[in-house]
Amino acid sequence: MQHPSSWWYAVQWLWEFCTQNGLRWHVKAVGLYVCILSTNIKPKRLRWGYAQILALPKMTEPNEAKVQVLLDIINSSAHQAIAEYKKTGHGVPGIDAGTLHPLDFATDALALRKAIRLLEGACEQLNTILAPPQYTAHNFINNYNWACIDVALQSRIADVLDKHPQGLSVDALANAVDHSKAKIARVLRVLALKGCFKEVKRDVFANTRLSLMLKSTNNVAAYIGQFPKHVAALYGTMMDKEFAKSGEVEKPPRASNVRKEGNNNSFWETDGERLDIFHRGMAGYSEIQCSSAVLHYYPWDNVSSVVDVGSGTGAMSIPLTKMFPHLRITNQDLPGALEMARNVSSDIRSSPNGQVMFIFDQAWEKNAPEALLGGHIEFVPLNFWEESPVVGKDVYYLRNIIHDWPDNESMVILHNIRKVMGPNSRVLIHECVLLRNFEEPDVGANEFSKDHKAPDDTLLNFGSHTAYQLDLLMWLAFNGKERTLNEFKTIAASAGLALTQTYDLVGTMLLEFRIAQD
Repeated sequence: MQHPSSWWYAVQWLWEFCTQNGLRWHVKAVGLYVCILSTNIKPKRLRWGYAQILALPKMTEPNEAKVQVLLDIINSSAHQAIAEYKKTGHGVPGIDAGTLHPLDFATDALALRKAIRLLEGACEQLNTILAPPQYTAHNFINNYNWACIDVALQSRIADVLDKHPQGLSVDALANAVDHSKAKIARVLRVLALKGCFKEVKRDVFANTRLSLMLKSTNNVAAYIGQFPKHVAALYGTMMDKEFAKSGEVEKPPRASNVRKEGNNNSFWETDGERLDIFHRGMAGYSEIQCSSAVLHYYPWDNVSSVVDVGSGTGAMSIPLTKMFPHLRITNQDLPGALEMARNVSSDIRSSPNGQVMFIFDQAWEKNAPEALLGGHIEFVPLNFWEESPVVGKDVYYLRNIIHDWPDNESMVILHNIRKVMGPNSRVLIHECVLLRNFEEPDVGANEFSKDHKAPDDTLLNFGSHTAYQLDLLMWLAFNGKERTLNEFKTIAASAGLALTQTYDLVGTMLLEFRIAQD
């Protein structure tokens, strides 16, 4: 028979163990309790076993464990980013540095960008978990950084301060840009909190590495200055009978906004200075997304000919021909874009560590004369709605083209390309790819590289909201959209194309399609 005192120890153990470790342990505890009662254990040994069990580490509460995982991701990602900066021999940039770092415009900074992707996602989710929800909700809307950036851009504050690296007084700056001293100071102090401009002493401001992006000669500035004012039209167009249910290219929210300003032109009917700003902005968008990573991670050595479909001014083809001079490249776009391409393109410059940077403000003849003279580049007009590209090339490359258009229009573009592909031709679509909680199940596991799958404890898209923000921008500007991998597969399949390979380039992906086999 069980020793009477063992009952007391068993009951005491069960009570303390469960209260200290939570309800999840009740089943296990009861099981052990039954085992104790069903055996003849001496009180001394039972006390010893009881003490050993209570000495086990307590289980961490699930939400606390998730916070710890996020902290670990933040720590490891930050150290990875530090390591990438140190590899350059220039160390980690300072928040108030007044010059660019060699990695800022490096064409191959994929390891750094992967670390930052995780760092951003984990930091944002950690804030959302730990901050009171009303605080976070308020911060969603109580953010006027974009408006302050718009003031800085339109006033060309960074251009003025660029002439005064040691700083310029608010009085002198206000006179230079013809604004109120007090108001300019308020704008600059908001941005300085984010490391954009710095107050070197009271009422004296200077540029930082971040504010240099706002100079009027910078392609990034051309991009970020184009769209913010159209955001306010979103809800109004969702309630407007003409725009609410329309997916037409001619009726995006932007069209409603500019119509109120007396402008009925399509976005694509821009000309003159605005067209120049648009093409520079597209080059800036490529810099933001580090699209040049495709130069390093696709096997261009195995390719002989490339068609840059919707090439614009050649933001892709100039660096491509510089790095792979054996390629024969065809730029295809509307005649106006090709005319600009001969006069506006990438200025190839060396960064402090010797890596190549591409600054889009100079002529083709200056940067790629060997390609022109050697016949390795040609310019062929194309309206991809009505025509097909040149026939039988190895690669048909589309960067940030498909996301401008709704599905039907995108299918037309791909169908026109399919008609001229050879048996070994491939289509490369270089864009953002959305990840969703409940993605369709037929996305093959081999279609994503291992490092494209975020840790379970971060939000989708690695916690980054960038792709979803761009999806909204495409809606606002064009009634276009960013797509999931399955959505890309669907529109490609309609043109007889099948996905064969993906490349995670951080922020964007390169999707390779070939002719579908029956």
